[in-house]
Amino acid sequence: MTTAQPLDVQPTPLALLLLGREADPRSERGVECPGDLPSPSDPDLVARARAAKEKLGDKVFVLGHHYQRDEVIQFADVTGDSFKLARDAAARPEAEYIVFCGVHFMAESADILTTDDQAVVLPDLAAGCSMADMATAEQVAECWDVLTDAGIADQVVPVSYMNSSADIKAFTGRHGGTICTSSNAKRALEWAFEQGEKILFLPDQHLGRNTAVRDMGMTLDDCVVYNPHKPNGGLTAEQLRNAKMILWRGHCSVHGRFSVESVEDVRARIPGVNVLVHPECKHEVVAAADHVGSTEYIIKALEAAPRGSKWAIGTELNLVRRLANRFANEDKEIVFLDKTVCFCSTMNRIDLPHLVWTLESLADGKLVNRIEVDPETEKYAKLALERMLALP
Repeated sequence: MTTAQPLDVQPTPLALLLLGREADPRSERGVECPGDLPSPSDPDLVARARAAKEKLGDKVFVLGHHYQRDEVIQFADVTGDSFKLARDAAARPEAEYIVFCGVHFMAESADILTTDDQAVVLPDLAAGCSMADMATAEQVAECWDVLTDAGIADQVVPVSYMNSSADIKAFTGRHGGTICTSSNAKRALEWAFEQGEKILFLPDQHLGRNTAVRDMGMTLDDCVVYNPHKPNGGLTAEQLRNAKMILWRGHCSVHGRFSVESVEDVRARIPGVNVLVHPECKHEVVAAADHVGSTEYIIKALEAAPRGSKWAIGTELNLVRRLANRFANEDKEIVFLDKTVCFCSTMNRIDLPHLVWTLESLADGKLVNRIEVDPETEKYAKLALERMLALP
């Protein structure tokens, strides 16, 4: 009887990562947070956070993204979207510690824009971003090789969404591209088309498609989707040569949940409702909505809305719920677009116990969970960010 020989198969780094046996420090995937966290049932958490923050005084500057929990937002010195917060941090050079209540790529951007003397801290290192995870430096380098083999790399300008890792921002800077936000994506694409004939848009396919088709008059046929998990991105050289927009196959796990059925359902339930969605939603959802815009646009639209108006909002639930409470006394009816509750799971990792642990550690002179971008990556990522800041 022959004894079966073991297969000489070595698991790939990705397989080990998915099995939870390895960590990838160059991706957005989180790692365990060191230290003992206070119990979430501790009734003194608010008082402890307040005391630690007061002890730190001007040494600490707390940033709170719009999608954060209310229990965390109450301690933020400023609130906003990711880039606004990074710029706010850069405008406070006297703050020794920048505590970023957001996700990993946001803290990276803050580290890039702040001074070397400032430490950017993320209360939970597991607060990553699924969208940013969908484009790694290795995958994007391979994509560029595919574009080179197709003979079009010299015609392509990369444009990367702010919701990307520092590595992807650095790739963009090295290859003559720029960064964009959901507010200035059209301006960024217009600039890029002045530099080249085609755009590689990373990592959110929906923002890229919506901006190109809805805002710039291109057609869906002008867009192709590059899938990093398929040979040559699943595209032929002819498809790449014919495309104007090469969209990375990435998306936001929250905004990707909204559907045309969600829009139809809310219109049936609430006659006269205004549907307002984020441009990270699918193209068909954006086409079915009444208004489309960034988180800042959504907030300003509701501020300007007349009393008694009705709104269904397609973005993260923490923000929608906060806006509904804020404008309730103005008789504005504000509901979540989908019937299914959908928080950003990674954004919600930043909770009060993590914030208390962070502030108390800093108050005791212990620097924890520092986010640092290496000098070479920072150099080119900053170059891409500066190109965005210089947009007209």
